[in-house]
Amino acid sequence: MTLPQQYATHIQASTCAATVASYSEPVATWARQYFGQWWHAAPENAPYGWNLVEADVDPAGLAAITQDVLDCPHQETTYANTPMLYRRTPGRAVLAAQPADQLAYRYDRGAGVLRIVGDEQRAVALAAARLAREVIRGQLLLDGWSILHASAVTNDQGEAVLTFGPKGAGKTTVGLLLARQGWRLLANDRVFVKPAGDRVRVLPWPSAAAIGFGLLDALGLYDPVADRVKKGEELHPTQDQTVTDALLTGSRTPIRNAKGKELKPQFHPHQLADWLGLTLATEGRAARLLFPTVTPDTAPTALDHTPTLTDADFFTAATEDRYPDVFDLLPVGASQDADRLAELLTALPHHALTLSHDTDANTALLTKVAAV
Repeated sequence: MTLPQQYATHIQASTCAATVASYSEPVATWARQYFGQWWHAAPENAPYGWNLVEADVDPAGLAAITQDVLDCPHQETTYANTPMLYRRTPGRAVLAAQPADQLAYRYDRGAGVLRIVGDEQRAVALAAARLAREVIRGQLLLDGWSILHASAVTNDQGEAVLTFGPKGAGKTTVGLLLARQGWRLLANDRVFVKPAGDRVRVLPWPSAAAIGFGLLDALGLYDPVADRVKKGEELHPTQDQTVTDALLTGSRTPIRNAKGKELKPQFHPHQLADWLGLTLATEGRAARLLFPTVTPDTAPTALDHTPTLTDADFFTAATEDRYPDVFDLLPVGASQDADRLAELLTALPHHALTLSHDTDANTALLTKVAAV
């Protein structure tokens, strides 16, 4: 009897790693595309060992795990914007189900294996990439890394400019504008950082990038992106259908949901390179910190005051709003290097900026200020 072939992708970030394995080749390929250019992802021949994420289309397994969760006392949370039911067994396993997404999970901590089953290939692939990232995130945190709310770009020498601010402050805009000027994009929203002697190492946090119609249009990228969508190519599946419809019709008018939040095209990490022509970086050393605000009718300006980092700039399990640690993948407590990290970051040059909606003027200011 010939056993079915299992496909696997090995993912490596610094000294930390995980493997996504599946009997469905597109699931392993999805992980390779998602992590490949930021977290060294490559095919693996022997998908066995610790930190293994097995993900398959398996309706019978889905039904069995879901029923196991429902039949016992369980807890409920929201995971990746969808209700999740979960319970912990006396044997240290965690079982979880997301009936709305037709996904179920079993994590055996003793074996280091997280099993994902579902009835639809794309949902399984998304979940596998999401949980593989969480597996590596836990390892990095245990190894002394911390997470910052920041975008980052590096120059040819690996010197990184980190950009901070709340949603809408311009983190992604700064990263894209500098990347269009020859910098390498390291991350668009979050980064891993760790003290290394008197410097701070920076690693990317792979994630989909949300880029508004206005910025795409200003960079001359709207039409190329819309043309790809019209030819049947797909952006990230978490993208709202109204955004896809707008791209298909050529509409550039920003779309907002009922809460007033702008809905934007969502790009896979590899599409930042393949579609937008950006060069991605895999690591850097923090050299300069930027703190922009966007004021549409004001000329871009470097401000006189020196901004400071706040608790809001540091990302922790307590502030996680999308992926609570249901599977106990993350260490408890802050990194032992947190004080040293804050000291090193505080010592770097800080710049407060006002940006406008004038892309050329913004680029001119950023190029000048970011020079390391």
